[in-house]
Amino acid sequence: MSIVTALQMVSVPNVADNLAMVERQLADLARTTRLVVLPECFAYFGGKDREQLGVAETFGSGPIQDALKALCKKYGVWMVTGTFPILSGNPERFGAACLVIDDQGQVRARYDKMHMFDVQVADATGTYLESATTVGGPGPAVIDTPFGRVGVAVCYDVRFAELFAWYRQQQVNVLVLPAAFTARTGEAHWEVLCRARAIEGQCYLVAANQGGVHANGRETWGHSMIVDPWGQVLEELGLGEGSISASLDHKLTEAVRERMPLDTHRRFAIVAPKES
Repeated sequence: MSIVTALQMVSVPNVADNLAMVERQLADLARTTRLVVLPECFAYFGGKDREQLGVAETFGSGPIQDALKALCKKYGVWMVTGTFPILSGNPERFGAACLVIDDQGQVRARYDKMHMFDVQVADATGTYLESATTVGGPGPAVIDTPFGRVGVAVCYDVRFAELFAWYRQQQVNVLVLPAAFTARTGEAHWEVLCRARAIEGQCYLVAANQGGVHANGRETWGHSMIVDPWGQVLEELGLGEGSISASLDHKLTEAVRERMPLDTHRRFAIVAPKES
């Protein structure tokens, strides 16, 4: 069985400080894990959204990408990098890129957050308009790894069940969910959404969230969690910086799918997602 870890952060508007926070947590794990999942906006959070353009990188190389590749090699882990800004064809907007990097420091997949958080929330921020600064990604990402077939989603994506139904059709057995759920929406919906996606997919879900009060006053919910294919929460954090780990038992995944064969019983077609 493989051990996976979700890192929870309270990221700040300083890339170097956030990278140091990641390395500090990796060092504490002492090479006990195979896969590490970082939260959304791990590299820069808590300033003005448009400030992220100032740290956006060209895909393939840059201070953030180079540091993450080096950390994967140094600590011998695969990493789902959460999101960080990648330059797009639009000078006013960036892509919220989430990479999957192997233990040799090689990028094995890229997923850009598809669904933009353009909503009204009854909190101090009130109006969120992610699409003003961020370009939605073109489609989902599936990657075969030594510890399972992984599907990637980010934060607000979790509310769109059709994406996860498509991942189920692709025989994904590990879902990874970097997030920066607000305190308001997280208290109401975070756990139920995470558990629902694991139950529907009959697979593990590793959800790494931001968790605390950030420099601009924004509050994130934390409660990073790892959920098994039956919907049981194996590990969960509260608020603040920290990590949780759990073992993946794919015999359990197979047993759940065999006893409740959703693919055989499904009566609605699942079509490939539209590219944006």
